[in-house]
Amino acid sequence: MRIALDAMGGDEAPGINIEGAIQALEAMPQLEVALVGDRAELEQRLTELGHSGERLSIIASEGFVGMEEKPTDALRKKPNCSIAVCWKLMANREVDAVISAGNTGGVVASGLRTRLFLKGVKRPGIAVVLPTMSGQAILMDVGANPGARAEHLAQYAVMGSVFAKQIIGIESPRVGIMNIGSEDGKGTDLVREAHQMISTGPVKSSYVGNVEGRGLYSGEADVVICEGFVGNVVLKVSEGMASMMLRKLAAQVMESMPEQQRQVAGAFQQAAASYEYNETGGAPLLGVDGVCLICHGSSDGRSIRNALRTAMAIRERNVNERIMESLSYSVEPIAG
Repeated sequence: MRIALDAMGGDEAPGINIEGAIQALEAMPQLEVALVGDRAELEQRLTELGHSGERLSIIASEGFVGMEEKPTDALRKKPNCSIAVCWKLMANREVDAVISAGNTGGVVASGLRTRLFLKGVKRPGIAVVLPTMSGQAILMDVGANPGARAEHLAQYAVMGSVFAKQIIGIESPRVGIMNIGSEDGKGTDLVREAHQMISTGPVKSSYVGNVEGRGLYSGEADVVICEGFVGNVVLKVSEGMASMMLRKLAAQVMESMPEQQRQVAGAFQQAAASYEYNETGGAPLLGVDGVCLICHGSSDGRSIRNALRTAMAIRERNVNERIMESLSYSVEPIAG
Protein backbone atom coordinates (compact mmCIF):
# COMPACT_ATOMS: atom_id res chain seq x y z
CA MET A 1 0.00 0.00 0.00
CA ARG A 2 1.33 3.45 -0.92
CA ILE A 3 0.17 6.41 1.15
CA ALA A 4 0.53 10.14 0.51
CA LEU A 5 1.42 11.89 3.77
CA ASP A 6 0.95 15.66 3.93
CA ALA A 7 4.39 16.38 5.37
CA MET A 8 3.60 20.08 5.87
CA GLY A 9 0.39 19.49 7.89
CA GLY A 10 0.34 19.82 11.68
CA ASP A 11 1.60 22.09 14.43
CA GLU A 12 5.03 20.42 14.47
CA ALA A 13 5.38 19.70 10.75
CA PRO A 14 7.33 18.36 9.04
CA GLY A 15 9.23 16.71 11.92
CA ILE A 16 6.38 14.69 13.37
CA ASN A 17 5.31 13.44 9.94
CA ILE A 18 8.79 12.23 9.06
CA GLU A 19 9.10 10.61 12.49
CA GLY A 20 5.74 8.86 12.18
CA ALA A 21 6.47 7.70 8.64
CA ILE A 22 9.81 6.15 9.63
CA GLN A 23 8.22 4.40 12.62
CA ALA A 24 5.46 2.98 10.41
CA LEU A 25 7.88 1.81 7.72
CA GLU A 26 9.91 -0.05 10.33
CA ALA A 27 6.80 -1.81 11.64
CA MET A 28 5.01 -2.49 8.33
CA PRO A 29 7.19 -3.92 5.53
CA GLN A 30 4.30 -3.80 3.02
CA LEU A 31 3.96 -0.02 3.36
CA GLU A 32 5.31 2.73 1.10
CA VAL A 33 5.04 6.42 2.05
CA ALA A 34 5.19 9.45 -0.23
CA LEU A 35 6.07 12.57 1.77
CA VAL A 36 4.43 15.55 0.07
CA GLY A 37 5.91 18.95 0.80
CA ASP A 38 8.93 21.21 0.43
CA ARG A 39 11.49 18.97 -1.28
CA ALA A 40 14.59 20.80 -0.05
CA GLU A 41 13.44 20.84 3.58
CA LEU A 42 12.35 17.19 3.54
CA GLU A 43 15.58 16.01 1.91
CA GLN A 44 17.61 17.91 4.50
CA ARG A 45 15.62 16.39 7.38
CA LEU A 46 16.04 12.86 6.03
CA THR A 47 19.76 13.41 5.48
CA GLU A 48 20.14 14.60 9.06
CA LEU A 49 18.35 11.47 10.27
CA GLY A 50 20.49 9.27 8.08
CA HIS A 51 17.48 7.55 6.53
CA SER A 52 18.19 5.50 3.43
CA GLY A 53 14.98 6.54 1.70
CA GLU A 54 13.88 2.93 1.25
CA ARG A 55 10.10 2.84 0.62
CA LEU A 56 10.03 6.57 1.43
CA SER A 57 9.80 9.00 -1.48
CA ILE A 58 9.41 12.78 -1.67
CA ILE A 59 6.92 14.55 -3.92
CA ALA A 60 7.32 18.30 -4.24
CA SER A 61 4.49 20.74 -3.54
CA GLU A 62 4.22 24.50 -3.23
CA GLY A 63 3.06 25.85 0.12
CA PHE A 64 0.39 24.52 2.46
CA VAL A 65 -2.98 25.49 3.96
CA GLY A 66 -2.29 27.23 7.27
CA MET A 67 -4.46 26.52 10.29
CA GLU A 68 -5.88 30.05 10.29
CA GLU A 69 -6.46 30.28 6.53
CA LYS A 70 -9.86 30.01 4.88
CA PRO A 71 -9.60 26.70 3.00
CA THR A 72 -11.31 27.73 -0.23
CA ASP A 73 -9.21 30.89 -0.55
CA ALA A 74 -6.00 29.06 0.25
CA LEU A 75 -6.68 26.29 -2.27
CA ARG A 76 -7.50 28.82 -4.96
CA LYS A 77 -4.29 30.79 -4.35
CA LYS A 78 -2.13 27.68 -3.85
CA PRO A 79 -3.43 24.99 -6.25
CA ASN A 80 -0.27 22.93 -5.79
CA CYS A 81 -0.13 23.07 -2.00
CA SER A 82 0.72 19.91 -0.10
CA ILE A 83 -2.80 18.66 0.61
CA ALA A 84 -3.99 19.40 -2.93
CA VAL A 85 -1.10 17.39 -4.36
CA CYS A 86 -1.95 14.50 -1.99
CA TRP A 87 -5.52 14.36 -3.30
CA LYS A 88 -4.36 14.61 -6.92
CA LEU A 89 -2.12 11.62 -6.35
CA MET A 90 -5.03 9.56 -5.04
CA ALA A 91 -7.36 10.75 -7.81
CA ASN A 92 -4.74 9.58 -10.33
CA ARG A 93 -4.43 6.23 -8.49
CA GLU A 94 -0.76 6.88 -7.71
CA VAL A 95 -1.44 6.35 -4.00
CA ASP A 96 -4.09 4.42 -2.07
CA ALA A 97 -4.58 6.85 0.81
CA VAL A 98 -4.15 10.45 1.98
CA ILE A 99 -3.20 11.41 5.54
CA SER A 100 -2.91 14.93 6.93
CA ALA A 101 -2.65 16.68 10.30
CA GLY A 102 -3.21 20.01 8.60
CA ASN A 103 -6.21 22.31 8.33
CA THR A 104 -9.28 20.03 8.50
CA GLY A 105 -11.32 22.30 6.25
CA GLY A 106 -8.49 22.29 3.74
CA VAL A 107 -8.32 18.49 3.72
CA VAL A 108 -12.08 18.15 3.22
CA ALA A 109 -12.43 20.97 0.68
CA SER A 110 -9.55 19.64 -1.40
CA GLY A 111 -11.05 16.16 -1.31
CA LEU A 112 -14.52 17.37 -2.30
CA ARG A 113 -13.03 19.15 -5.31
CA THR A 114 -11.84 15.82 -6.70
CA ARG A 115 -15.40 14.37 -6.46
CA LEU A 116 -13.62 11.15 -5.53
CA PHE A 117 -16.69 9.58 -3.90
CA LEU A 118 -17.61 5.94 -3.54
CA LYS A 119 -20.39 4.81 -5.87
CA GLY A 120 -23.73 5.77 -4.35
CA VAL A 121 -22.27 8.11 -1.71
CA LYS A 122 -23.84 11.57 -1.78
CA ARG A 123 -21.51 13.28 0.69
CA PRO A 124 -18.51 12.00 2.70
CA GLY A 125 -18.42 12.53 6.45
CA ILE A 126 -15.80 12.53 9.21
CA ALA A 127 -16.09 9.76 11.80
CA VAL A 128 -14.30 10.17 15.12
CA VAL A 129 -13.77 7.48 17.76
CA LEU A 130 -14.66 8.60 21.29
CA PRO A 131 -14.35 6.82 24.66
CA THR A 132 -17.55 5.89 26.51
CA MET A 133 -18.44 4.25 29.80
CA SER A 134 -18.87 0.95 27.97
CA GLY A 135 -15.99 1.15 25.49
CA GLN A 136 -15.90 3.28 22.34
CA ALA A 137 -18.38 4.99 20.06
CA ILE A 138 -18.28 6.56 16.60
CA LEU A 139 -19.57 10.12 16.21
CA MET A 140 -20.32 11.08 12.59
CA ASP A 141 -20.20 13.67 11.05
CA VAL A 142 -17.92 16.05 12.98
CA GLY A 143 -17.44 18.79 10.41
CA ALA A 144 -17.25 17.71 6.79
CA ASN A 145 -20.89 18.46 6.00
CA PRO A 146 -22.50 21.20 8.13
CA GLY A 147 -25.39 21.53 5.67
CA ALA A 148 -26.42 17.88 5.66
CA ARG A 149 -29.65 16.50 4.22
CA ALA A 150 -31.57 13.59 5.69
CA GLU A 151 -30.27 11.33 2.94
CA HIS A 152 -26.70 12.12 3.97
CA LEU A 153 -27.41 11.26 7.61
CA ALA A 154 -29.00 7.97 6.57
CA GLN A 155 -25.86 7.10 4.63
CA TYR A 156 -23.67 8.10 7.58
CA ALA A 157 -25.53 5.52 9.64
CA VAL A 158 -24.45 2.83 7.17
CA MET A 159 -20.86 4.07 6.81
CA GLY A 160 -20.36 4.54 10.54
CA SER A 161 -21.75 1.08 11.24
CA VAL A 162 -19.37 -0.55 8.76
CA PHE A 163 -16.38 1.32 10.22
CA ALA A 164 -17.36 0.39 13.79
CA LYS A 165 -17.59 -3.27 12.88
CA GLN A 166 -14.53 -3.61 10.65
CA ILE A 167 -12.07 -1.32 12.43
CA ILE A 168 -13.27 -0.94 16.05
CA GLY A 169 -14.38 -4.57 16.25
CA ILE A 170 -17.99 -4.09 17.38
CA GLU A 171 -19.83 -7.07 15.94
CA SER A 172 -23.34 -5.56 15.83
CA PRO A 173 -23.02 -1.77 16.24
CA ARG A 174 -26.04 -0.03 17.73
CA VAL A 175 -26.85 3.09 15.73
CA GLY A 176 -28.54 6.22 17.08
CA ILE A 177 -29.15 9.77 15.92
CA MET A 178 -28.24 12.80 18.04
CA ASN A 179 -31.37 14.61 19.21
CA ILE A 180 -32.69 16.85 21.96
CA GLY A 181 -34.89 14.09 23.35
CA SER A 182 -35.27 10.34 23.13
CA GLU A 183 -38.98 10.37 22.19
CA ASP A 184 -40.15 9.96 18.60
CA GLY A 185 -41.15 13.25 17.01
CA LYS A 186 -38.42 15.25 18.72
CA GLY A 187 -35.95 17.48 16.89
CA THR A 188 -35.82 19.46 13.67
CA ASP A 189 -37.38 18.48 10.38
CA LEU A 190 -33.96 17.23 9.25
CA VAL A 191 -33.52 14.95 12.25
CA ARG A 192 -37.09 13.61 12.11
CA GLU A 193 -36.77 12.82 8.41
CA ALA A 194 -33.39 11.16 8.91
CA HIS A 195 -34.83 9.18 11.83
CA GLN A 196 -37.52 7.79 9.56
CA MET A 197 -35.04 6.92 6.81
CA ILE A 198 -32.58 5.18 9.13
CA SER A 199 -35.34 3.20 10.85
CA THR A 200 -36.36 1.71 7.48
CA GLY A 201 -32.88 1.48 5.91
CA PRO A 202 -30.02 -1.06 5.92
CA VAL A 203 -29.21 -0.68 9.64
CA LYS A 204 -32.82 -0.73 10.86
CA SER A 205 -32.28 -3.92 12.89
CA SER A 206 -29.59 -2.23 15.01
CA TYR A 207 -31.12 1.25 15.13
CA VAL A 208 -31.86 2.39 18.69
CA GLY A 209 -33.45 5.72 17.73
CA ASN A 210 -32.81 9.12 19.25
CA VAL A 211 -29.81 9.64 21.55
CA GLU A 212 -29.47 12.73 23.74
CA GLY A 213 -26.07 14.36 24.17
CA ARG A 214 -25.44 12.69 27.53
CA GLY A 215 -26.18 9.30 25.96
CA LEU A 216 -23.10 9.57 23.76
CA TYR A 217 -20.65 9.01 26.62
CA SER A 218 -22.86 6.70 28.65
CA GLY A 219 -22.74 4.23 25.79
CA GLU A 220 -26.35 4.24 24.60
CA ALA A 221 -25.18 3.65 21.02
CA ASP A 222 -22.00 2.52 19.28
CA VAL A 223 -22.54 4.87 16.32
CA VAL A 224 -24.14 8.29 16.80
CA ILE A 225 -25.14 10.26 13.70
CA CYS A 226 -25.49 14.03 13.39
CA GLU A 227 -24.91 16.86 10.93
CA GLY A 228 -21.40 18.30 10.72
CA PHE A 229 -22.20 21.55 12.55
CA VAL A 230 -23.64 19.73 15.55
CA GLY A 231 -20.93 17.08 15.53
CA ASN A 232 -18.11 19.60 15.46
CA VAL A 233 -19.61 21.53 18.38
CA VAL A 234 -20.08 18.30 20.35
CA LEU A 235 -16.49 17.26 19.67
CA LYS A 236 -14.92 20.61 20.60
CA VAL A 237 -17.06 20.98 23.75
CA SER A 238 -16.11 17.42 24.75
CA GLU A 239 -12.41 18.11 24.29
CA GLY A 240 -12.62 21.32 26.30
CA MET A 241 -14.70 19.78 29.07
CA ALA A 242 -12.42 16.74 29.40
CA SER A 243 -9.31 18.91 29.56
CA MET A 244 -10.82 21.28 32.12
CA MET A 245 -12.11 18.51 34.40
CA LEU A 246 -8.89 16.53 34.31
CA ARG A 247 -6.80 19.61 35.08
CA LYS A 248 -9.02 20.68 37.96
CA LEU A 249 -9.21 17.18 39.40
CA ALA A 250 -5.46 16.72 39.06
CA ALA A 251 -4.82 19.99 40.88
CA GLN A 252 -7.10 19.00 43.77
CA VAL A 253 -5.58 15.52 44.08
CA MET A 254 -2.04 16.89 43.97
CA GLU A 255 -2.88 19.32 46.74
CA SER A 256 -4.27 16.64 49.02
CA MET A 257 -1.76 13.88 48.18
CA PRO A 258 1.62 15.50 47.48
CA GLU A 259 3.58 12.31 48.20
CA GLN A 260 1.87 10.50 45.32
CA GLN A 261 2.23 13.21 42.71
CA ARG A 262 4.20 11.09 40.25
CA GLN A 263 1.76 8.16 40.25
CA VAL A 264 -1.28 10.45 40.06
CA ALA A 265 0.25 12.43 37.22
CA GLY A 266 0.75 9.21 35.27
CA ALA A 267 -2.85 8.15 35.84
CA PHE A 268 -4.19 11.46 34.59
CA GLN A 269 -1.96 11.34 31.55
CA GLN A 270 -3.40 7.95 30.65
CA ALA A 271 -6.94 9.24 31.12
CA ALA A 272 -6.26 12.29 28.96
CA ALA A 273 -4.75 10.11 26.23
CA SER A 274 -8.06 8.27 25.80
CA TYR A 275 -9.59 11.50 24.49
CA GLU A 276 -6.95 11.90 21.80
CA TYR A 277 -6.57 10.32 18.37
CA ASN A 278 -3.41 8.47 19.36
CA GLU A 279 -4.73 4.93 18.95
CA THR A 280 -6.45 5.26 15.57
CA GLY A 281 -4.17 8.13 14.61
CA GLY A 282 -6.94 10.24 13.14
CA ALA A 283 -10.53 10.49 11.99
CA PRO A 284 -11.44 8.87 8.66
CA LEU A 285 -13.29 10.80 5.98
CA LEU A 286 -15.68 8.00 5.06
CA GLY A 287 -17.33 7.84 1.66
CA VAL A 288 -14.32 8.68 -0.51
CA ASP A 289 -12.99 6.30 -3.16
CA GLY A 290 -9.75 5.59 -1.38
CA VAL A 291 -8.72 6.21 2.20
CA CYS A 292 -8.39 9.55 3.97
CA LEU A 293 -7.46 10.11 7.60
CA ILE A 294 -7.53 13.56 9.20
CA CYS A 295 -5.18 13.80 12.17
CA HIS A 296 -5.27 16.28 15.03
CA GLY A 297 -3.14 19.38 14.52
CA SER A 298 -1.22 18.58 17.69
CA SER A 299 -0.43 15.02 16.58
CA ASP A 300 2.94 13.52 17.46
CA GLY A 301 4.96 10.90 15.65
CA ARG A 302 3.06 8.08 17.34
CA SER A 303 -0.28 9.45 16.12
CA ILE A 304 0.99 9.69 12.55
CA ARG A 305 2.37 6.14 12.74
CA ASN A 306 -0.99 4.89 13.97
CA ALA A 307 -2.83 6.81 11.25
CA LEU A 308 -0.72 5.02 8.64
CA ARG A 309 -1.54 1.71 10.35
CA THR A 310 -5.27 2.50 10.44
CA ALA A 311 -5.26 3.49 6.76
CA MET A 312 -3.83 0.07 5.94
CA ALA A 313 -6.46 -1.63 8.10
CA ILE A 314 -9.29 0.23 6.33
CA ARG A 315 -8.06 -1.07 3.02
CA GLU A 316 -7.20 -4.59 4.17
CA ARG A 317 -10.60 -5.05 5.80
CA ASN A 318 -12.44 -3.86 2.68
CA VAL A 319 -14.30 -1.05 4.44
CA ASN A 320 -15.13 0.77 1.21
CA GLU A 321 -16.38 -2.36 -0.51
CA ARG A 322 -18.62 -3.16 2.44
CA ILE A 323 -19.98 0.40 2.48
CA MET A 324 -20.93 0.15 -1.19
CA GLU A 325 -22.53 -3.25 -0.66
CA SER A 326 -24.63 -1.86 2.18
CA LEU A 327 -25.62 1.30 0.30
CA SER A 328 -26.88 -0.69 -2.66
CA TYR A 329 -29.87 -1.44 -0.43
CA SER A 330 -30.12 2.12 0.82
CA VAL A 331 -33.04 4.50 0.61
CA GLU A 332 -33.90 6.33 -2.58
CA PRO A 333 -32.58 9.91 -2.89
CA ILE A 334 -34.86 12.68 -1.74
CA ALA A 335 -36.41 14.60 -4.62
CA GLY A 336 -34.60 17.90 -5.16
